Amino acid sequence: MTQKKIYIAGFDVFKKDSLDIGKEYQNLCKKYGFTGLYPLDNQVNFLQEKQKIASDIFLANKAMIDKCDIVIANLNQFRGKEADSGTIWECGYASALNKEVYGYMDDVSPYVAKFTDDEKEIVEGISYDKNEMVIEDFNHPINLMIACSSQIFQGDFENVLKEIKK
Repeated sequence: MTQKKIYIAGFDVFKKDSLDIGKEYQNLCKKYGFTGLYPLDNQVNFLQEKQKIASDIFLANKAMIDKCDIVIANLNQFRGKEADSGTIWECGYASALNKEVYGYMDDVSPYVAKFTDDEKEIVEGISYDKNEMVIEDFNHPINLMIACSSQIFQGDFENVLKEIKK
C-alpha cells in the first residue's frame, strides 16, 4: 500500500531553523506512516531575477500540493492576528482539489475572543475592530472560509498526525 503524501504548509519556512523544522516534520510523518512534502525541499535557482524566483517557488509548491493527498497547515497567527496568507492560499487550493485539509493552532478559541476590549467595540451585539470593520463571530478560531473547509485541531503538527492516523 502506498503511503499518503502530506504537504506541510505554514510560516515555519520563514524561521531561521526552517530546514531543521522541515526534517523534524518529515520524520514525524514517517513515524505515523505518511510521506512528508516540505516546500523547502523544492530545487529553485536563487541566482536569477527575484520575480522569476518567486514564480518558480510558487509553481514548485503548487506542484507539491497537486501530488499530495493531505495538507496539514500551521494556522497560528503570523505577523498579526491572521494566519500566513500564503498558507491560506495553499489550504484553499488544496480544498478546491478535494484534498484533505487539516490545520493546527495553539489557540482555538473563537476569533472574536482574540481581540482585547481595547481592540474592539461592541455595538448592538456586533464586534468591530479599531478600523470599524466587523470581527467575525461564528465561534470558529479563524475565518469561516478556512474553518468550514478544513478540520482544525488545537496543538501542533504531531497532534494532527495523531488525529488523522486514528
